[in-house]
Formats: sequence, structure tokens, C-alpha cells
Amino acid sequence: MAAVQMPIIPIIGDLIKANPGTISLAQGVVYYPPPAAAIDQIQLFMSNLNNHRYGPVEGLPDLISLIKDKLHHENGITSDLSNRIIVTAGANMAFLNAMFAVTDPGDEVILPTPYYFNQEMAIRMVSCTPVLVKSDDQFQLSPDAVLAAITPRTRAIVTVSPNNPAGVVYPAAILETINRLCLEHGIYHICDEAYEYFTYDQIRHFSPASLTDAHNHTISMYSLSKAYGFASWRIGYMVIPEHLYLPVLKAQDTNLICASAIAQYAAIGALGFGRSYTAVGLSKISETRMILLEELKAVSKFCSFPQPDGAFYFLLKIDTPLSSITLATKLIEEYKVAVIPGNAFGLDQGCYLRVSYGSLEPETAIEGIHRLIKGLMAICYNKLV
Repeated sequence: MAAVQMPIIPIIGDLIKANPGTISLAQGVVYYPPPAAAIDQIQLFMSNLNNHRYGPVEGLPDLISLIKDKLHHENGITSDLSNRIIVTAGANMAFLNAMFAVTDPGDEVILPTPYYFNQEMAIRMVSCTPVLVKSDDQFQLSPDAVLAAITPRTRAIVTVSPNNPAGVVYPAAILETINRLCLEHGIYHICDEAYEYFTYDQIRHFSPASLTDAHNHTISMYSLSKAYGFASWRIGYMVIPEHLYLPVLKAQDTNLICASAIAQYAAIGALGFGRSYTAVGLSKISETRMILLEELKAVSKFCSFPQPDGAFYFLLKIDTPLSSITLATKLIEEYKVAVIPGNAFGLDQGCYLRVSYGSLEPETAIEGIHRLIKGLMAICYNKLV
């Protein structure tokens, strides 16, 4: 555990608390609450005393049935005897389950940078080595670089699309290539699809598990945290090859027993309503995104970022000698705006900041970006000129 990085969200959270009035462009959550249909299910849950007992480790049958339908119609993934669904406490739990199921101490897991920090932490927690592979200058995957990183100890390749923290969406052709590499080398493709509904400008999300012959080596992870405003409810799910079912059940039963039953009931209400609920919230997030993209042109002389076609993040590269944590701290203390420093995502060369815009109403997000621009101009640009 000593080798595991400290989670960055609580660190930034403490700085925000110490600086009242700070606008947070930091944590990746949405501004809208769960749908009323989810809340209605809670009353149904409370009406049956048996619901207060332990539930099935893999999840409630009614919820799994809804997930099967969703996967078939939205992701092109058919749930049959070749794969299984496990309801988890969010996608983070799903990833940790996967690590317990497919790795031994000393194994390697390929993690393209920038990575999602909790996944890097989980790999180290199971005494494995995260093998970091650089993406290109637009933070798109390089299959050749991934291939070069595979060794006899490699057990999995992780992809996160839409991406946290860069906001990029990996093309289907690239994901197909990565999935084929995994098939050819007898390793797993772990696909984090938590932001599947958050794409813009006609960009479409692609699920690698929908590919022919993908079922035996592909692990797909999903979350209700973003799509349905469920962050604190901790509900997600994973689709795994049949041969991993018992190992994952062992991991889940030991760490969790079962996902919270009351949250699963709420998830039944949410999935029963469907992704149209997310579409309403996404419309306002998309509006905020366009406004902020326009505002960020003011710092284009010393700030760049890849095309953010998905999620609700911008990953800014700042032309400054300051470290990302130093700059992030100064922005909170001096300009009352919070972002996440890029070193948390494995970006140790150069200064990067992740800006999240999904959690705020447009007016607040605009004020936050104005503070950010003002701070960057004063701290970075004035010193450059």
C-alpha cells in the first residue's frame, strides 16, 4: 500500500474546504439527480422486510434482466452462456474484481496514459505492475506502442473510452485492433465504458465486447454514477467471460458480499426509464461544453488540449515550468477555482490540468472557467511574456 498514490480527489477537496467560495471544476460528476422512477423504487424496496437481508452476490435477477436488454439493444452485446453479468458497487469495484480474477502478484497490466488514477492504484494494490504506454499527441491509442509493451507477464490491456481524463473517444477501428491483440496474445481486454452516453457531435460509442470472438477475453465495465446521477449510490456492472464467473464471485463476496440492495432497486427504476433520461441532462452539458470551448480560446497561446468528443473533461496542457500540482494549488488559493493536476493521471512530463464541467449549471461553469482563465493568464502567460 505504501507504493499506491494518494487519491487526488480528497486532496483537492481539502484545499477547496480551506478556501471557501471555490468553484470546483474538479470531480467528475453530473449536475442532475437520479430520475424519479429510481426514487419510486425505494418505496417498493422498503415495503418488503426480506429486502433488508443479504442479496445474491451477482445482483438482483430483475436488475440483471434489464441490464441484459440494455446491453443487447444499446451495446450490441448478447448475454448468453459465453458471458455473465455481475452487479457491482460502481465501475471501480468491477475493475478491482477483474484484477483479483485475472492476475497473480508480479503480473503486468498495460495502462495507456493518461490513465484513470483509481485503476493504476488497484493494479498496485494486487501487487502487479502497471505498464504505462504513451498515447499520441492527441491522447489517442497507439496499437504499435501497446504491442511493443506486451511481455510474458502481461495479463490485460485497459482502455477507457470515452476517456477520463482526456475526453477523447477511441475510434472503433483502434479498439478492434486492441481487442484482436488481446485475442492473439491470450490476454484480457478490460474496457471501461462508464461514459458511454457522453459523446458529442455525432460521435458514437463502441463496445469491443460486441465483436465476433470477443466474448472469451473481453471484460466490459459500466456505471450508473454518471448517466443517472447515481454517484453516491455506488451501482455499476461488469460483463465477463463465463470462465471468470466464479473467480469474480469470490472477489465480490469477500470485498462486498453484494451491491447495496436499495441502490439496486433504484437502478431498476433508472434502467426501466432508459437512456432518454440521460439525454435530457446531456443536452445542457453539451451546451456548457460549447460555451467553455469558446472561452478557452482566450488562452490558446499557451494552452492546448485534444479534441474532447466524449465524457465531460478537457485535459489542458499548459506552457509553464510549474508542476501541475503547484499550479492547481495556486488556482485554488489565489483564484478560487479547482481542477485536477495531471500528475494524478500519470502525466509527469509537462503541466496538465483536468477540467470537469459536468457537475455545474452553465452559469456556474462559466464563472468557474472565467476564474481559471484569469488565473492562468496571471500565473502562466504574464510570466512567459
